[in-house]
Amino acid sequence: MDDTLAPTSDLNDVEARLALPLAEAMLTQRAVRRVQPDPVDDRIVLRCLELALEAPTASNGQSWEFVVVKDRAVKASLAAQYRRVWRLYGGLGRLVKTDEQTAKIRKSVHWQVKHFEEIPVLVVCCLRGGARVPFVPNPPFVASSHYGSVYPSVQNLLLAARSVGLGGALITMPLWSNTVARRILKLPLSVEPCCIVTLGWPKGHYGRKARKPIGTVVHLDRYGQQPWRDEAPG
Repeated sequence: MDDTLAPTSDLNDVEARLALPLAEAMLTQRAVRRVQPDPVDDRIVLRCLELALEAPTASNGQSWEFVVVKDRAVKASLAAQYRRVWRLYGGLGRLVKTDEQTAKIRKSVHWQVKHFEEIPVLVVCCLRGGARVPFVPNPPFVASSHYGSVYPSVQNLLLAARSVGLGGALITMPLWSNTVARRILKLPLSVEPCCIVTLGWPKGHYGRKARKPIGTVVHLDRYGQQPWRDEAPG
């Protein structure tokens, strides 16, 4: 199923697209890495971010910050980081998995790495009050609670992008060095970059994707008890 939507800058059209049923958005959401270099209207990006802010957040802290990157020089600096780690990660991937689906994903990531500066919008999703305070040991629950405040908003952003027809993908490799990422983005020590959402009008398309049967990944009470394993999907 090809769910590609034409690029738009009409906010009325955007609002109409955002009325896409939630189940359809979730069923057809996928990482769309190949995008056109055409600009994306700032108002569309901000509308998607408004919806990202509606996500739950720990203790209603609303400690998120979003850096919208459009400047090619900033993208190039992040791209250099991405390419450094991809040379290692991509090489290891070729040694580990060789199935067709993995090869397709690796090919699309390679395209993204190569064309990173051409992606119209990068949204760097950050958190204030980092989980790692220098010289102060934090109990494990602090980190899990901390990151739980950003990823619900990231998923909202990705679902909003899917609804309006933008290609979106969550990546972390350009941020492998927090120190370098902070320097590139001029982030204070109190703000931690967590991930990047790439946005642009897609060359590919949204649509259904292969997923494992639900009974093979759901366990009851303890791992290994899978009473629904042999049930047909409903």
